[in-house]
Amino acid sequence: MRMRKKMLGLIPVCTMMAAGFLCGCGGADSSSKTEIELVSYKPEAVEVFKELEEKFNSSHDDIHLTINSPNDAMTILKTRFIREDYPDILGIGGDINYSYFIDSGILADVSEFDGLSDINPGYVDILEKLEFVPTEGTYGVPYVANAAGILYNREMFQEHGWEIPTTWDELISLCDTIQSEGILPFYFGFKDTWTCLAPWNSLAVGLAPADVCQQVNAGSTKFSSEYRETAEKMLRMIQYGEEGPFAYGYNDACTAFANGESAMFPIGSYAVPQIKSVNPDMDIDSFVTPGNDSADGNTLNSGVDLMFAVTEECENKEAAYEVIRFLLEDENVQAYLDNQNAVPCKSGEFNLASNLDGMKEYIVSGNMTDFQDHYYPAEMAVDAQIQTFLIEQDVDAFLNKFDKDWTRYNRDIIRMVEEYNAQNK
Repeated sequence: MRMRKKMLGLIPVCTMMAAGFLCGCGGADSSSKTEIELVSYKPEAVEVFKELEEKFNSSHDDIHLTINSPNDAMTILKTRFIREDYPDILGIGGDINYSYFIDSGILADVSEFDGLSDINPGYVDILEKLEFVPTEGTYGVPYVANAAGILYNREMFQEHGWEIPTTWDELISLCDTIQSEGILPFYFGFKDTWTCLAPWNSLAVGLAPADVCQQVNAGSTKFSSEYRETAEKMLRMIQYGEEGPFAYGYNDACTAFANGESAMFPIGSYAVPQIKSVNPDMDIDSFVTPGNDSADGNTLNSGVDLMFAVTEECENKEAAYEVIRFLLEDENVQAYLDNQNAVPCKSGEFNLASNLDGMKEYIVSGNMTDFQDHYYPAEMAVDAQIQTFLIEQDVDAFLNKFDKDWTRYNRDIIRMVEEYNAQNK
């Protein structure tokens, strides 16, 4: 068993009550089969995972698959890790928790898995960049991604003859035009703090270095320098939103946009099902947030929304690989895409939702950059910091606090990076 590293102690565990959940898998009728347990952090995908589980078990005589998709899965998983009770496969997102799990020795190197050759290299690269320090091997198989930018009412745009902006000046000009015609350009819904991260991320990917967090950890720059333009432009954007955006939440914004109360909604593709639950016939498309002076600087804000990682303690890795191979079969990927309005990480011909039409060229070409907040520690509460900043509108105070809090909450990671750099020159 690989030694658990010090970073395991940094994984926050909210409650020990979760320890009793999800222990063991399978039943008496499957005792003669190899048992594989997959724990997914996507409770909203429980229906499609149930269908895939049944399909797998009906077509495999030697392996029995159990897929669990509990609420608050990350808390449950972290508690199980403390007890050294590991599932065989984790279905998790590409964020800082993945980084913790790699450093703690929880995940197995899956470089030998043959299915990796079918994955879009851009998403494999995104996962590798999440490592605190370069680590030999590959520790996750990207499955699906999400895309964030600006959703827009396609019918409304066509009716008014509005053009899709490709630069920052064009975006501001479009907002002025929309406003002059008596229509609200944006709806934000910033009462729910996490929604503040959507426009922040989609602006930052084009305005700040993709590896800005690693650069700060290495001591070569500061957020007060790299995030200033992002902060200033986000302040400009909210001038075109609803009056009192902090009084309305995510559901309010989805409902308002669905009812035609705004022309655009800066959010991820994940919001489309909620919007269409209000207006099923709404024609929605999207475009990348153009924060730059030139269209050449645009990149799609896309990250790994779901990957499959095999744990180091899995007793039958070949059986785990067989499960992942099955999930990666084109028809099963398509079933997940249709159910969750997601972007495939696997290369190939898949039917994408029409709301991704404006982003297809970026997906196909691999011109994509991960969400900045995938590197942020939860304890830092960056979403709340951004909300406070947008209310107080003090750029300097926000950026100075960002730098100070980053050092405070990442001191162990920064020390690790310093040691690695010293040893590897």
